[in-house]
Amino acid sequence: MRVILFAGKGGVGKTSVAAATGVALARRGYRTLVMSLDPAHSLSDAFDLEGSLVDHYAGTVVKVDQRLSIQEVDVVEEVHRHWKEIHSYLALLLSVSGLDEVLADELAILPGMEEASCLLYINQYVHRKTFDCIVLDCAPTGESLRFISLPSILRWYMDKLYRLERNVAKVARPILRRLTNVPLPGDEYFDNLKELFGKLDGVDRVLANPKVCSVRLVTNPEKMVVRETQRAYVYFCMYGLLVDGIIINRILPGDLKERFFDGWKRTQRRSIGEIEDSFAPVPILPLALRDDEVLGVEALSKLADALYGRTDPASFLFESKPLVFKKRRGVLTMTLTLPFLTAGDVDLKRVEDQLLIRIGSFRRSVALPRGVSPSAAMSVSLEGQELTIRFG
Repeated sequence: MRVILFAGKGGVGKTSVAAATGVALARRGYRTLVMSLDPAHSLSDAFDLEGSLVDHYAGTVVKVDQRLSIQEVDVVEEVHRHWKEIHSYLALLLSVSGLDEVLADELAILPGMEEASCLLYINQYVHRKTFDCIVLDCAPTGESLRFISLPSILRWYMDKLYRLERNVAKVARPILRRLTNVPLPGDEYFDNLKELFGKLDGVDRVLANPKVCSVRLVTNPEKMVVRETQRAYVYFCMYGLLVDGIIINRILPGDLKERFFDGWKRTQRRSIGEIEDSFAPVPILPLALRDDEVLGVEALSKLADALYGRTDPASFLFESKPLVFKKRRGVLTMTLTLPFLTAGDVDLKRVEDQLLIRIGSFRRSVALPRGVSPSAAMSVSLEGQELTIRFG
């Protein structure tokens, strides 16, 4: 089983690159699914499929050919498939507060529902071995990071708060019914939440498995885009995902003679040099600007040839372990790959058997192995690209 995420800043060409990768994988005989995680889906447009302007096939799997399928997840459809009791309670709560019933129904679709629905499908396809390869066309960087952080957030909630909230609701429900018309969630709400978590269980291990999943960052040779790509690289490493390739898209051809583009060519050369220096030893895959828009299987196939040549897109372009635990002479060492940072950029806090890592506005909870004493001293060092934390 192989899972490949394509991520990066909005507008860099992720969808075309992900679709082209899917075409190349299917040509090699892999049963391939290309799934769009971006609420503003354009995957069916990349394949030039027939349909109305807003038709995403109700989030179902659509066959492009015998070995290639696509899926554009529809959050409205997913609410009725997976979130029925949760959505019903939230809509009721909002309508009681005075909102119009239709508006309350819309607002009850919370951020994260679409990402969780995508994770449900991925977990299902992996366990059932429905496909050999899953290619994920991610939303822009911020939403992509919310997608990969969701499993750890849900696990923390289920471990720390779920049982407490359910017991409080059970005790307080009959009392509050006499005092107010504001509803508390019923057993169906909590049962639905537990069932969903059960269906998601293990997907975080799939994404963090460097023998199954990797991230390929798509960028353009422009300073602002490169900076966001560097930040994305840091955050994916923080969540333990392997980045096995950097794709530089829309490079101007070297034989372009028009003087109007001279400034752009200088900017691109400078940015390409920075990418090659800062991301080493991760492989860099250059991709020249095409002479026409890339639409349909034939054009995507040519794009894949330019990107991968004879390389199998399912292979790992680079192998590494972003997060490693080692124990020696009673001392546990955790090593996390975090390039481009200084010690002041990383905030660490230990809470019982969890280590909370915060970089910028993103936070990850890492479960520490059993046997680490709560009183064990913690020391931290950052050397080069490696953050090392010692316990004991």
